[in-house]
This record gives sequence, structure tokens and C-alpha cells, in this order.
Amino acid sequence: MKLIKPIIAALCLALGLNACANNKESKNQNKKGANMEIVHLTKTEFLNKVYNYEANPNDWKYEGDKPCIVDFYATWCGPCKALAPVLEELAKEYDGKIYIYKVDVDKEEELAATFGIRSIPTLLWIPKDGKPTVTQGAMPKTELKKMIDEVLLNAKP
Repeated sequence: MKLIKPIIAALCLALGLNACANNKESKNQNKKGANMEIVHLTKTEFLNKVYNYEANPNDWKYEGDKPCIVDFYATWCGPCKALAPVLEELAKEYDGKIYIYKVDVDKEEELAATFGIRSIPTLLWIPKDGKPTVTQGAMPKTELKKMIDEVLLNAKP
């Protein structure tokens, strides 16, 4: 029984799974090193910062001044936990260019249902102008950066 914790820790290190690490360390680094932090949204904040679907149910109208990513996640979800530190890194790298928001589907069930979230993590990619794009699953950082550059920032490859 005493060997289980060291074995799990060694496996996590060997496999590079950040989901096994305590997130307090990465949160503290984020607060010290970067201006931009990931913002956790409630329904009210979502309506004000992203899209007020109650006022505009038929017309998409993004409320923000910079493109954004909305991560629909759950605290118990392994792939969501693995994606979280990557999104924190991207928040630092793209500070001032995009917003990164998170919505806990267990706390904001109505919001998740409104967007038909059936699988997590689900990322909503919202350019400043135009319609949003949706991806599901934890993507590698290189793919996330490609999506940010091409979909959100309209950079040509």
C-alpha cells in the first residue's frame, strides 16, 4: 500500500500527465508571471462578455473586444485537467490578443445545455467578427496554437 503513491507519481512523470499534478503550483505561477489569467464564467458573466443569447436568440453577436476561447469543462474530467495547464500557457503567450474563458458544466448546467455540450472538454472558438467554431476533446498545444492563429487571429500559415 505504501508503494502505490510513489508508483502513481512515477507513472505520471513518465507519461507526462499534468492531470496528476496538483494544480495549485501552476495557478501560483500564473498569478506571478502573467497579466492574463483564465477567467471562470457564470451564466451572467457569459451573457455580458461572450454572447447574450437571451437578448439575441437568433443572431450571433459577440460581446467581447478581442477573440476568445471558451472551455466547457468539469473538475472531475481527466482530459479537462490535462488541457488546463496548456490553456494557462496559451493565456500567457497570447496575453493582450485573446481571452480564454472556462465554464464548469456542473455549475452552469443551463449554459452547457443551451450550447448542447454533450462531451467535455468542448472548446468554443470565437473570432472578433464572424461565427464561432467548436472542437471537442483535449488537443495538443501545437493544434491549439494553429487554431488560435488561423481561426481567431486570422493569421495566414
